[in-house]
Amino acid sequence: MRSFIRSAGMRGFRAVVEAHGADAAMLAERYGVGAEALDSDDVLVSDIAMARLLEGAARDLPCPDLGLRMALHQDIGILGPLALAVQNAPTVGSALESASQFLFVHSPVLSFGIVPDPEGRHGEVGLRYGSVDGGAPPPRQGADVGLAFVHRMIRFLVGGPYGLHSVHLPHRPLVPASRYAEFFGAEVRFQQPSALLRVPRSLLDRPVTGGNESLREIALTYLQGRLPEPGRTLAPQARVAVERSLGSSPPRIEAVGRLLGMHPRTIQRKLAAEGTSFGSLLDDARREAALRFIQRTNLPFVQVAALVGLSEQSALTRCARRWFGATPRTVRALGVTAGARSGPP
Repeated sequence: MRSFIRSAGMRGFRAVVEAHGADAAMLAERYGVGAEALDSDDVLVSDIAMARLLEGAARDLPCPDLGLRMALHQDIGILGPLALAVQNAPTVGSALESASQFLFVHSPVLSFGIVPDPEGRHGEVGLRYGSVDGGAPPPRQGADVGLAFVHRMIRFLVGGPYGLHSVHLPHRPLVPASRYAEFFGAEVRFQQPSALLRVPRSLLDRPVTGGNESLREIALTYLQGRLPEPGRTLAPQARVAVERSLGSSPPRIEAVGRLLGMHPRTIQRKLAAEGTSFGSLLDDARREAALRFIQRTNLPFVQVAALVGLSEQSALTRCARRWFGATPRTVRALGVTAGARSGPP
């Protein structure tokens, strides 16, 4: 089954490619990535297609340090709701733990975590970036942009240098090693088992300035609600695919099947084994999206209906009565709580 990454990870691609005089949209289409992913954070992009695009563009331009250049255009905001939990943490350690626990919201195939120092030195730890299954390391450009982003994120959290001792990358240098050393401001070692940053253990206790505990709690509550339930592996990915398809394509199981690279009957069978169904996931996604549009915008209800994949405003009214026990107009006026009622689609 395919896995997908939020297109926020593509930030900087267009700028770097166009600085080299090439057509970023044409290049993206060549490697199977829709051009819309270059200008939006929330398009779902196949992890395989994204890796092929970065490797292919680095070769075609040529721009062997593409990943490092892209990272200069990225900030903590690419993490979406996870960014709020990270930047409002009390310490760097708690920020990194949140990143480790909830990175699946940004990409279900990537992992980040605090590991023992690979050289066994007392007082140091490693910040490892890699694949969820711990198998093969990310492709070369992916490893560069991912670890470069982590480096810049930590600098943002502490307001400057953080005592980085050395950088480990699993591939050969793609440009002179001095380019990497200049970017990270530390020794860079290549052809290592993992992509990681070696840092002082004391970094984990450093405070994050300007944090807001209330914002952090809101973000964590939201993220915890998206944690996969035990025994469920397809449902979370299918739910994300459904959410992304609501406003851009008909929310049908065939469309989600194309995103996930699975036959619709296979999706139904696996979802049933996990105690849910495509209809239930679609209904939940519609309910949450409808509530958001009704309460947080002044959009006409006919437009809200279209945005959640309903054919007409009367269908939205019927669903709202079932979901919330009130009409959309009443929900907008009174602020009815999400999930007041639920039922089959």
